[in-house]
Order: sequence, then C-alpha cells, then structure tokens
Amino acid sequence: MKFFRFIAVLALLALPCTFLLTCQNARAADAKKATSIDELAKMYDSTGCKECHEAIYKEWAQSIHSRSIFGTGRTAATIKTTVAVGLTGMEYSGVKKPEDVQVKHLMMCAKCHLPQLAEATDAVAKEIVKNAYIYSDPKATDEARDKAIAQLSKVNINCLICHQRNAITHKWVDGFPAKDTVYGFKNGEHADPAHPKMKESKIMDESILCGQCHGLGPNLELEEPSQCATLYGSHLWAYKADGGQEKCQECHMKKSKLGHNMQSYRDPGMGKAAVDFKVETLGYQWRDGAKVVPQALIKVEMINRAGHAIPDG
Repeated sequence: MKFFRFIAVLALLALPCTFLLTCQNARAADAKKATSIDELAKMYDSTGCKECHEAIYKEWAQSIHSRSIFGTGRTAATIKTTVAVGLTGMEYSGVKKPEDVQVKHLMMCAKCHLPQLAEATDAVAKEIVKNAYIYSDPKATDEARDKAIAQLSKVNINCLICHQRNAITHKWVDGFPAKDTVYGFKNGEHADPAHPKMKESKIMDESILCGQCHGLGPNLELEEPSQCATLYGSHLWAYKADGGQEKCQECHMKKSKLGHNMQSYRDPGMGKAAVDFKVETLGYQWRDGAKVVPQALIKVEMINRAGHAIPDG
C-alpha cells in the first residue's frame, strides 16, 4: 500500500507546470468571459497606471508588448496565415473557414501574444481573425485597414499582465492573482481605485516572469502543440548551467537603460551588446597559370554574449 502511495506522490510531483496554466484557465472559465475585443480590453485596462507611472507607461507604449497582437503588422499577418494555411489544412482542427476559429485554436499564438484570451469567448477569437484578415487583404481600403489595426491594438501585453495576471506562478502556494491587486516588490495600499491593493510578487525580478511567454519550447498542453520562443529554456539549460548570473530584466531593462520599453534585436544597442564581432581581412595575389588574380580572405568570428541562444523564434 505504501508503494502505491509513493507512486501517487511522485505522479503529483511530476505534473508539468503547464497543468497550472490549465488550472488558471479553469478559474478564468468560472468568471464572466469577454464577448468582444472591447470587453477584453476593458477587463485589462491599464490606462489608469499612466497617472502615477507616466514615464514607465511611455516606455511601455514604445515597446512591442504594447501591440502584441498586431506587432509590426507581421504578427497580425501571421495570425491570418496560421488560419488560412495552418488550421484549415489540419484534418482534425475543425476549422474549414475563418469563421470556425475558436479560442482554443488561437491559443498556439495567444498563449504568449494575448494570454488573457483564455478569459474570452470564441466570439473574440473570431473578431481577432476577422481583423487580421482585413489588415492582410490587399484589396481592403485604407480606412478598413486602419480600423482593423486600431481594433487589434486595443488588446496587448500591458501592465496588468505582468503585474497581475502572470505575477504569480506557484498559485497553490502563493495564491491566485486578485483582480483588485497589483503585484510588485512590496505590500501595501495602492492609489488606483480600480486596484487599491499592492502585494509582493516573488518572481517580479526573476527570469521566470518573462519565461512564461518567452518559453521553454513546445506548448504540450495544447491540443495542437506549437513551438515559437525557446529563450527561457536556452537561458536555463545553456546560459545558467554554464555559470551565467544575469536575469532577463538586467539586460533588457537595466543595462540597456530602456526600462519598460524592453527591446531586443530591433534595438541597435541590444544587438551590439549581444554579439562580439571580430573581422580579419587578408589580401593576396593568386596565380592561376599565366594570370595573377587578386584574392581576399575574410575571417569573421562571432561570440554570443547574450544570456540565451540567438536568434530565437
């Protein structure tokens, strides 16, 4: 009997961390779900943060996080391609046309680009897809495309994703994030009437906060596992395992002096800090029979100084 109990305990300990995501999404299912992009944007409205944190809010507004579903336009176009080429080509997806898309179909993208989509109905997934199609349609009018961009830009990775929804990873130990609370480095009162409480998050300055999206690899909890970002896995098993000490926040926020802008390869300074180049050129004359041909040999040495593999995604 003790043997079976031991096996049961091991089984519980072996549950993947993605099981916690399922639990979190199950809790989200109990709450009233958003039925439109506007409702979802209202559920995660962080504009009140700007009043007290204006400089930080401006930094965030310049980041790709502030437009995580639209991106530079590439993300929206990729969502359309995911549906048109990917989902409709999968025999058992249940998607024959864009109107068939449900939340579960978009989570292979939204798990990172819009994790709060788990708190929305399928109508929101369809609305996102509809606007992605309009944006990607070369026959769409400028007005229609602008409206699609504006709608897709209403939902994003904002203050309340990092400082509330994703601020706690070990929820059975530390509790589930409360909707009236923001999480940071201390406990106390908070000036925002919508979020009057402030609590400490044990992961706010840890790489695991970023690793929830900039992930470990395949999202195996999904019906159709997908793999995009693997930075956190590389950070753990290559950089940290080799003695690296810095966290994501130290390079992408502090050393870069970008704060909540958090740029990566798009920023020249970040690119320069990530890779050391050494270029050596040698010129000589090459005799080919009766001909003398000038030749050049170029040696390029590149050393990765980043805390993870590059490129990624």
